[in-house]
Amino acid sequence: MSLLTHPNARELTKSVRATVLVFKDPRSQELLSRIERVAPSEANALIIGETGTGKELVARHIHHLSRRSKEPFVAVNCGAFPETLVESELFGHEKGAFTGATANKAGWFEAANGGTLFLDEIGDLPLAMQVKLLRVLQEREVVRLGSRTPVPINVRVIAATNVNLADAVVAGHFREDLFYRLHVATLRLPPLRERPGDILPLAEFFIQEHCQRLGYNRASLSLDAERVLLGHSWPGNIRELENAIHHALLVCRNEVVQPNDLHLVDMRTQAIRHEERLPSLPAAHGPVDLDAVLNQLFEKNLPNLYEHIEETIFRSAYRFCHGNQLQTGRLLGISRNIVRARLEKIGELG
Repeated sequence: MSLLTHPNARELTKSVRATVLVFKDPRSQELLSRIERVAPSEANALIIGETGTGKELVARHIHHLSRRSKEPFVAVNCGAFPETLVESELFGHEKGAFTGATANKAGWFEAANGGTLFLDEIGDLPLAMQVKLLRVLQEREVVRLGSRTPVPINVRVIAATNVNLADAVVAGHFREDLFYRLHVATLRLPPLRERPGDILPLAEFFIQEHCQRLGYNRASLSLDAERVLLGHSWPGNIRELENAIHHALLVCRNEVVQPNDLHLVDMRTQAIRHEERLPSLPAAHGPVDLDAVLNQLFEKNLPNLYEHIEETIFRSAYRFCHGNQLQTGRLLGISRNIVRARLEKIGELG
């Protein structure tokens, strides 16, 4: 059984992120075979998968198997920077290019020169930056902010997304030419619920790792716990599984994990139940009278009404924007960080 682990797993933030991949399930073995065929080429790659499926691990493995393996691997989250700083972070800047630019600074493309640049959440990149990224991929050179001198670069780009970029292109949120530039080699990571053969091997790995880290004797899964793990939908994928095992080890008795120790909650099922308790909006041929709709809800005297309305707004806006958190934030007039935190809370991101 092949296994991949993140080199700095314990230094990662608490955001939903996979720290290990196993390739026991037939679908995972097929994925590994495709990775091994794609890796030796110099082609740009696009990794598509839900949050927590292990996209960065796959990108690192591609780099490791490539001719660039001894050169830098640089991972960048495109949604982590304020829009005003994206260009500077990616392409660098010259001293005095903007307020606070007190020295010359190389961007991430230059930092990855000779190696691989992993652009996570590429769908969150603003349209203006998408144009500049396309030019960099075409010309193989960057121009620092505040400079007119191009800097040659030799970088293989691997992009990743948890949204359907084709839908984002149709919606006008992602450039079609950039999509095809990145779409040379595509890898689709199936969610954990679609590769059940990986669930128990991953659980055993996390049990061993966390028992060792916590100084516990080695625990085991009861047969009932195994059945629960195999039957869960895993909206948070590998990171959700790791958290479930970690929690179970803290509360289980006699070094045997039982179903209740896992403390699994399917947030998507809960969200569906909340939506079912809200009356559907009437079809309207003209502008919807929001006051009238709210009055209908008030008359029903539903519990936790404010929370339900807020969840519905976030979920509807996120889906309207085809899963693009940055666009959702712009639509609602709030920051992407607030959007992401709320979507995670209501289970929309797992």
